[in-house]
Amino acid sequence: MAEVTTSLSIGQVAERTGLSVHALRFYEHEGLFVNPVRRGPGGRRVYRQDDVDWLTVCIILRASGMPLTALRRYADLVRQGAGNEEERRTLLREHQARVTTQIDRLAECLDLIRFKVGVYEDLLDPDSAADHQCHAPGR
Repeated sequence: MAEVTTSLSIGQVAERTGLSVHALRFYEHEGLFVNPVRRGPGGRRVYRQDDVDWLTVCIILRASGMPLTALRRYADLVRQGAGNEEERRTLLREHQARVTTQIDRLAECLDLIRFKVGVYEDLLDPDSAADHQCHAPGR
């Protein structure tokens, strides 16, 4: 059975991905699409579901803090096809390490915030018999 390819407008892709039309044009200009963006009659951009799927990967990688240069390199590698999987894996492992470090730092921040919230909850609880002294730095 033949695969049905649905053409999507830039507005439809923006709606499906949450990216603005401006951001989609920017992604195209920066070479972040794996496949060239096709043009329909009249020169309008025409997308397929595989473009939306790829954009979803890009959105997640960007949301995780991947720099545009690394995302562009990853797109280049995917575009080249088989034979560079080791380089793709290395690129993603490096990013994974950065994200893991960021998560660890955020967990430390969250621990301090939770502690401070607890201090203020104790201070503001009229029924609390606690000492009401904050012994941690940065009252």
